[in-house]
Amino acid sequence: MWKQFLGKLPRTKSSGAGRDGFDAGQCSSNSTNGIQRATSLPSGGGGGRSASAIKRMSSAVFPSSVVAGIEPLVAFKDVPGSERHNLFVSKLGLCCAVFDFSDPAKSAAEKDIKRQALLDLVDFVDTNTSRFSEPVIAACSRMFAVNLFRVFPPNYRSGSSSSGSGEGDEDEPMFDPAWCHLQLVYELLLKFIGSTSLDAKIGKKYFDHSFIVRLLNLLDSEDPRERDSLKTILHKIYGKFMVHRPFIRKAVSNIFYHFVFETQRHNGIAELLEVFGSVISGFALPLKEEHKIFLWRVLIPLHKPKSVGVYLQQLTYCVTQFLDKDPKLAGSIIIGLLRYWPITNSQKEVMFLSEIEEILEATSAVEFQKCMVPLFRRIAHCINSSHFQVAERALFMWNNDHIINLIAQNHQVIMPIIVPALEQNSRTHWNQAVLNLTANVMKTFSEVDEELFSACLTKCKEDEENQASLEEKRRLTWAKLESAAALQPVTGHTAVLVGRQPSANLIATLI
Repeated sequence: MWKQFLGKLPRTKSSGAGRDGFDAGQCSSNSTNGIQRATSLPSGGGGGRSASAIKRMSSAVFPSSVVAGIEPLVAFKDVPGSERHNLFVSKLGLCCAVFDFSDPAKSAAEKDIKRQALLDLVDFVDTNTSRFSEPVIAACSRMFAVNLFRVFPPNYRSGSSSSGSGEGDEDEPMFDPAWCHLQLVYELLLKFIGSTSLDAKIGKKYFDHSFIVRLLNLLDSEDPRERDSLKTILHKIYGKFMVHRPFIRKAVSNIFYHFVFETQRHNGIAELLEVFGSVISGFALPLKEEHKIFLWRVLIPLHKPKSVGVYLQQLTYCVTQFLDKDPKLAGSIIIGLLRYWPITNSQKEVMFLSEIEEILEATSAVEFQKCMVPLFRRIAHCINSSHFQVAERALFMWNNDHIINLIAQNHQVIMPIIVPALEQNSRTHWNQAVLNLTANVMKTFSEVDEELFSACLTKCKEDEENQASLEEKRRLTWAKLESAAALQPVTGHTAVLVGRQPSANLIATLI
């Protein structure tokens, strides 16, 4: 079993091979299906001898020519400081072996060796103070690519964490059996990117656009632990490599577009939004047109999918960050939310009402006036909803002092819209909690302007009487039509056209 490693380990000279500083075959990932057996051992390898200590076994298992005679299992403390970067590259080459973790017993000893090497690499990056050379950076980039970048199997479950029923329900998360190694690789990547020893000018050549795109694709993983690690790493990359920032924003926008307008299935939307929450908070003022377009074309349409409940908290945070940057955006944001308002999904309506309240708390009186008429028409519909949670959540807005102040300043416009809905609720709604809240809101309106409130109630009664009169007139008209039809017997095979409404001429004749 030990000899299987020999065929996959590099034989690189100290000067490095090529631009990356080691052979291109060093990081072959074909070992997933099993590591090929080596045909021979290096001279002096002692392949026939066994030893209990890992350090003793290393000379037999690993070729002595990995990097200038440095064996990859030797501890960093046991080599001179000038050779530690060579040992670092040697250990990276060792960690390019990829194993099958579906069977825990398969290649268990080799997995343990790789895990120990990863731990050594993490400790070294954490304590290293000297600059990483370009071959070291290239070797790291290659090792990360070999271990992390992979294609996920199709998801055959009925719903994934971001593409479920939209009710906020999530299936049990699926955990990658290789996480014991992936976790260490992600930890090493995070520490390496954040290390002061990494020169961003050199690193950007290896952590390039291709690397970033493949890293973003991993956010569709069903393992929440992996997505959480990727979220932190993406934030580090965004902060480290300023030259890549526009590309990262564009790439993430494309993921959002694909999710909203094509698939509506992605596991990492919440994590991406969480990263962008901090990105938006760092936008310079005045906001660039590019950033406003991101708000209007990405964040607002993200309210459309049924699964919005999974990432609504992060989405609302991003929207409010834009408001903090530019309060003049409040009116257009509210109008945008009304455009995507859910009509048949009561639970989404409750979510939207909560977000609207949070946005209104940061809205000025001037911006409020731009959107108050369509907004309170929608709120009036919510107040009359037969779903008690929707009606209750809409009425809870009158518990917010800032919203009450905005309404009081514009009560002459808002009261004629809301009072009819309150009056209807007080007479017809089935839920006692909604009735109590309705009475409280009506009392608040009467205290703000009792005369206008009374006038609105009077107009409500007049409108109801007019509506009742029209209904009675319509009933009598249909009764006359039925009588006229009864007096005209149908003979032969004469076709009779029965319409939904009588024609205007016929009605005029009957009247």
